[in-house]
Amino acid sequence: MDEGKPRQGFGGLWTISFGFFGVQIGFALQNANASRIFQALGTPIDDLAIMWMAAPLTGLLVQPIIGHYSDRTWTRLGRRRPYFLVGAILCTIALCFMPNSPAIWAAAITLWILDASLNVTMEPFRAFVGDMLRRAQRPAGYAFQTAFIGAGAVAASLAPAILTWAGVSNVAPLGSVPDTVRYSFYIGAAALLAAVLWTVLGTREYAPEEMARFAAADGEAPPPLDRAPLVAPATGPWWLVAGAIAAAVAWALGLANEAYLVAGGLAAFGIAQIAARRIVARGATDNVLAHVVSDLATMPETMRRLALVQFFTWGALIIMWIYTTPVVALQAFGASDPASAAYNEAGNWVGVLFAIYSGVATLGAFLLPKLSQAIGKARTHILGLLCGAAGFVGLYAIHDASLLIAPMIGIGIAWASILTMPYVILADALPQHKLGVYMGIFNFFVVLPQLIVAALMGAAITALFPATPQVTMLIAATVMTIAAAAMLRVKAE
Repeated sequence: MDEGKPRQGFGGLWTISFGFFGVQIGFALQNANASRIFQALGTPIDDLAIMWMAAPLTGLLVQPIIGHYSDRTWTRLGRRRPYFLVGAILCTIALCFMPNSPAIWAAAITLWILDASLNVTMEPFRAFVGDMLRRAQRPAGYAFQTAFIGAGAVAASLAPAILTWAGVSNVAPLGSVPDTVRYSFYIGAAALLAAVLWTVLGTREYAPEEMARFAAADGEAPPPLDRAPLVAPATGPWWLVAGAIAAAVAWALGLANEAYLVAGGLAAFGIAQIAARRIVARGATDNVLAHVVSDLATMPETMRRLALVQFFTWGALIIMWIYTTPVVALQAFGASDPASAAYNEAGNWVGVLFAIYSGVATLGAFLLPKLSQAIGKARTHILGLLCGAAGFVGLYAIHDASLLIAPMIGIGIAWASILTMPYVILADALPQHKLGVYMGIFNFFVVLPQLIVAALMGAAITALFPATPQVTMLIAATVMTIAAAAMLRVKAE
């Protein structure tokens, strides 16, 4: 008799992942429109990167904490669903406020709150698929999640263009945001809340006793939580020294203030390690900092290798998200003034392009399980990353707005793989009772490259190619190719 988790049909797979449709609407509105909002409020192009820094920094802090506690939560609402619900409510509020921000500082704070709320909602969803599905169904489960991510991004990215077509004003004086953007955020807020509620109300999580029985049936029976000794690395002082050196280099080279934030991050990581070591020395066993630092130090080997791939992958993606609008505006529309009609037309077209790559990802997600069966999970991801690198080269080389659709197809193939294959490989390699915290720690390697790019890219543009921001796309292509090379070290069939 099969004692494993019940096999989910189409409806079950749909309901488990449908909330991610709403979460991605929030992310897509943020990714496609945050730079547009900041520039509308008067932010210069070389300051855009620093305005984005709060968002990935928030994810770096929030996701492992949420993962740690969601692994240990059990309420009448379940294990992961309380986090879905609270995060969705906060997201709804932030989405409604952001396009109405009265000043740059208000928009920056709202972006921070929005990203924190999206991370509270999103992080448990990754572990939720692993919780609810047996090993054989996880590729299909993450493919459904990717499909909903793509569908949500299509809906959100097209919203300003559709509203423009419907007669809503797409221009506004400097200091305010066009109505197309504001109404898109309102509609997105309502859709996000509704989609998350669909999953919260439509699923029943397995109780801890059931999870233990299922894990035993799958040969994955975990040890009781927190019985393994905590590991406290002794490298904290070295990270402090690295932070001091980075700050000294920033001062000597006259780098912008953003570089000091990277230096501060290195020092903060050192302080966290030192604090965790002292906590462990005192015999404390129920401290979230000590547990997260210990879990980071004892990552499975497969996760370590995937972490390097993620680092370069997301470095390329954040370059695209920050700079596609000004690059397309300059290259294809001949515009650099954020208040001009041509620039705002370019902003709408970027929304369409983002919708195209998200649509390609939605369709491609359902091909990934079969492709991975044919050539292996690792080779599937390598192929996807190389398609993305080719797409970035296209964004650099193509000047015709319509022809920019072609590189977005390559980026869409990469996006489908990025959102599916690493998590399938990871879920199979991790201890099931720590899916939440390890998925949160894995997000470090999504966030760290975003922080580095946001801290340094603005200074690089100003110093090296102030009149040619399209070079950022060549940099993105190079970084994505490095990610594909790093994937050669990951063993997963």
